[in-house]
Amino acid sequence: MPKLSKPPDPNDPEYQSLERRVNFYLHLAIYSACSTCMWFIQSITDKLWIWSVWVAVIWGITILGHGIWVFSQENIFKPKS
Repeated sequence: MPKLSKPPDPNDPEYQSLERRVNFYLHLAIYSACSTCMWFIQSITDKLWIWSVWVAVIWGITILGHGIWVFSQENIFKPKS
């Protein structure tokens, strides 16, 4: 088991960066699972759920914004060359 060089500090910029990325990837995984499930159920029941398109599009735009925000924050902690 790897040893930590120092105890985790929630105020550490590296810790905050990792936390943001983990939250984004969790959000993306939940979106993917829910969308896949929704489209699968829709396809096996041969029903058209018009609301499912809106849910997928709006949630997808939200995730895109979340991803842009998360990865734009990464540049703050990188040293300037």
